Amino acid sequence: MSLYEDIVAGREKLSLVGLGYVGMPIAVAFAKKINVIGFDLNAAKIDLYKNGVDPTGEVGDAAIRETKVDFTADPSRLREAKFHIVAVPTPVNDDHTPDLTPVEGASRLLGQNLTKGSIIVFESTVYPSVTEDVCVPIIEAESGLKCGVDFKIGYSPERINPGDKVHRLETITKIVSGMDEETLDTIAKVYELVVEAGVYRAQSIKVAEAAKVIENSQRDINIAFMNELSIIFHKMGIDTKDVLEAAGTKWNFLNFKPGLVGGHCIGVDPYYLTYKAEQLGYHSQIILSGRRINDDMGKYVAESLVKNLIKSGVAVKGARVVIMGFTFKENCPDTRNTKVIDIYNELKEYGIDPIVVDPAADADEAKRLYGIEFSDESEVHDMDAVIFAVCHDQFASYDRAKVSAMFNPANPVKVLADLKGMFDKSEYSDKEYLYWRL
Repeated sequence: MSLYEDIVAGREKLSLVGLGYVGMPIAVAFAKKINVIGFDLNAAKIDLYKNGVDPTGEVGDAAIRETKVDFTADPSRLREAKFHIVAVPTPVNDDHTPDLTPVEGASRLLGQNLTKGSIIVFESTVYPSVTEDVCVPIIEAESGLKCGVDFKIGYSPERINPGDKVHRLETITKIVSGMDEETLDTIAKVYELVVEAGVYRAQSIKVAEAAKVIENSQRDINIAFMNELSIIFHKMGIDTKDVLEAAGTKWNFLNFKPGLVGGHCIGVDPYYLTYKAEQLGYHSQIILSGRRINDDMGKYVAESLVKNLIKSGVAVKGARVVIMGFTFKENCPDTRNTKVIDIYNELKEYGIDPIVVDPAADADEAKRLYGIEFSDESEVHDMDAVIFAVCHDQFASYDRAKVSAMFNPANPVKVLADLKGMFDKSEYSDKEYLYWRL
């Protein structure tokens, strides 16, 4: 019997190492077909899952209550599985170099609990060669087993889009790769159990690693171009959204928009690629240029708001400002690597102590990572300026009356920053408002 047949028949189990925004939905999907062990070092998170709570909002509490995933924080339980999927984060350090600590830690734990005949598939976004040159030696050292003899490896880059209810694991073509043809075939068949869109068999592990890292680098560069256009057009007195809508009437114009580029993918992955390039003696020009533009957008937003406060006759120091939204993207509780924090910190440099409101965000995470405590929406009144930084559906439903109620009625002009153009500009183009968007 093959490993695939044993898994389908229930004789062997699949483990998912790392149950965050990516790993948990994968575990839940597979558990509808086969036996799954869901492992995460965070015992508090495991307790939430066991109690039917989905802190990520990716599949919902009902799906967690109904799932057959065997959730655990005990690494020794990994010995019960023969097919392992690793979906831990791959962040960057403060100097923008890759932080491989999570993936190295996962490799170490797996090595300590690996049995002969296992297959390990990494999903974490990395630069080409990490799976084979970094992870495999750790697994071999910890397990005493030999890769290619006692266990096999593969790579299948995650493509889950947090907060997106349309593009899910099941509906996105899955890239798969393996160290040899037999391994590749097994990995492809296992993923085909849940990926309705089908799989693409990459020529090698390095090709699959490279494909993932350039997907997000491409988006990053295109958004950087939009952000640069936004800066230029504002200097010209032209509305960027109007320009993009006009240009978008051409069939081959790419539909990208300016904005804050944060999160654990687009704002991070390009640094993995440029790091590897630097090691090989090549200094990236386009990729790093785009990164610099996107990394500076929070500062640009804060400076633009300050200029508008001055135009409106409001004293900058001590101005009452609220930032609506703190997550890295709309309708998602994740605050990791959010660029809204750059706006917050820059405003503080001007003597402004903004309050932050985000009913969709993970408040505990925001406090732990940034030391920020969210304010309740009821506290938003008598403001000198309002920044809508994230397009949560809840915010998009606000009408003009609700927005106007946020401002200090004594101010002759209401300073409104609608970063993503969530509202109809024509409703805020009169003398009562000083409306600005990227």
